[in-house]
Amino acid sequence: MRFELTVLGCSSALPTISKYPTAHVLNIREQFYLIDCGEGVQKQLKKFDISILKINHIFISHLHGDHVYGLFGLISSMGLLGRDRVLEIFAPSPIKEIVDNHLRFFEKWLPYKIVCHILDSKQCGVILKTKSITVETIPLKHSVETVGFVFRENEPELNVRKSAISEHNLMLAEIVALKRGEDILRENGELIPCDKVTYKPYVARSFAYCCDTAFTERYLDKIMDVDMLMHETTYLKEDQKSAKKRFHSTTHDAAKIAIKANAKQLVITHFSTRYNTHTTTFLEETKELF
Repeated sequence: MRFELTVLGCSSALPTISKYPTAHVLNIREQFYLIDCGEGVQKQLKKFDISILKINHIFISHLHGDHVYGLFGLISSMGLLGRDRVLEIFAPSPIKEIVDNHLRFFEKWLPYKIVCHILDSKQCGVILKTKSITVETIPLKHSVETVGFVFRENEPELNVRKSAISEHNLMLAEIVALKRGEDILRENGELIPCDKVTYKPYVARSFAYCCDTAFTERYLDKIMDVDMLMHETTYLKEDQKSAKKRFHSTTHDAAKIAIKANAKQLVITHFSTRYNTHTTTFLEETKELF
């Protein structure tokens, strides 16, 4: 079962020849979630062979252009391709007003419905829960209302070993109870311990997205032990003052958050174009700590 991140764009405010503005796709069991939507997102989706019609949920961290300008062309193309399913957009206010104005001027006959969910940037909250995953917002520290996102697979129901079903001649009610994690105590005194006859079909995975943000620990408890943390590194460590002034993070800031969160893997993104250097410099600096 897939749990994969595709980076469509990792530049900060300005695109470059080799880097597009911020946009990412998280594939969880062939359900595709678009996280931020900078310019060029359609071209990058084509490049990575991801159909735009497979995207039903779009998560926008904040309403700066490099995170949202690609949304309007994407909405239009979805209509041209005959989309008929609802598209859900999660973003801080005033996303509904922005989308409504776009529809009023450019998409009067859109063949599908758009539902905008307004996010609270001041506190954490569950914004989407499906059979497979739960998505929660976390408050970030930026110059405008900004949220991060935590995607977690729901804990799976236990599976009962086939050999145990025949060995103990398990009844349906007993199987259901074992799946809930309960031990079975029969009237004849026989005990069937749950942990001896069941197993987890998979280990639930998690992904946290923190971009754009200055260094802050306000959401640490929500990202503890994540399998993958994506954190912005707009600046190199030498420009800590600039990062703080503009509510962004450095390579060392991202590394410190990863350490404190006990993240298993750190992915850095949102590189400033001010540096005449390769992104390996950002990587090397981050790895000095993490």
